[in-house]
Amino acid sequence: MKIISLLFALLVSFNSINSVSADSVSSEIDHLIAYVSASGCSFIRNDSSHPASEAVEHMTKKYRYFSKRINSAEEFIEFSASKSTLSGEPYWIKCPGTKEQQSREWLLEELQRYRQEVKTATHH
Repeated sequence: MKIISLLFALLVSFNSINSVSADSVSSEIDHLIAYVSASGCSFIRNDSSHPASEAVEHMTKKYRYFSKRINSAEEFIEFSASKSTLSGEPYWIKCPGTKEQQSREWLLEELQRYRQEVKTATHH
């Protein structure tokens, strides 16, 4: 009976860890989408420039399509926000006053900054 109780406790712990982890991933992805939305940057897909609002719409559509394969914010960036599924060409971003860069790098930098902010807020 003790073994069954122990296994049950482990299962409950595992499920709560997964839930916290899923919430964290969802929060990170939500943050990245909001960051793009508020950026005022242009997104270049397959040599065509798009405003941030269209980029968000496109990324959200791809996120829904690839959702079963996405288990982290990095996978969200990889599958939904870094390159064309059809051509394989990387997405680029051009923000006012900055040089054009690949969206993958831009989003990974923001993800790192956001995680640090959350970590700092949690520890205070």
